Amino acid sequence: MQKSILGPWANIEERLIQTPEVLARKLAAFRELKMKVGLTSGAFDMKHVGHERYLALAKQTCDVLVVGVDTDEKVRRRKGPHRPVVPEMERFEQVCHTRYADIVVPKGPDEPRWNLIKLVSPDVLIVSEREYADGDASGELQELVSSWGGKVELLPSQAETSTTARLRMLMVENLAQAETKMVELFQQLRGAIGVSR
Repeated sequence: MQKSILGPWANIEERLIQTPEVLARKLAAFRELKMKVGLTSGAFDMKHVGHERYLALAKQTCDVLVVGVDTDEKVRRRKGPHRPVVPEMERFEQVCHTRYADIVVPKGPDEPRWNLIKLVSPDVLIVSEREYADGDASGELQELVSSWGGKVELLPSQAETSTTARLRMLMVENLAQAETKMVELFQQLRGAIGVSR
């Protein structure tokens, strides 16, 4: 098991864990070896350098990093009908390829709140400051994780931009190009039908 999950290759078949029973077995084996388990999660849509830096820092807090990756439906519900850009199976594989993630777990939209956190019971829960900004949830989360002796590790944003900001920029650029083209076409149409200003 150590070679396949903790080895140098992506090993998607071993790292992508889709059932709670298999996840529990793997985590029990790591804990038997006295390995510190960390957990983080996100959409990881249109993966960028901020994602890589974040996962690298998360991995520094633990021996085994479990990464929850939101399914397509969960991303759509949170971010709208045009997201994610990258399908879930590709995102799962991309996270496996980073080599910071030892285990990747899909997170569905209908899971109870903090289900994966409770299932993993991490020694370290790694969250971004941006996601942890809700004061009420942060207190509850801290209380939950400390109930089994774990701690919450806050990481600042690791990039100047986000996937959402990049998509907005692309849309604005495309809209500007479309506007220019529409004005040109409208002027051509007016000329073709003999309408002057």
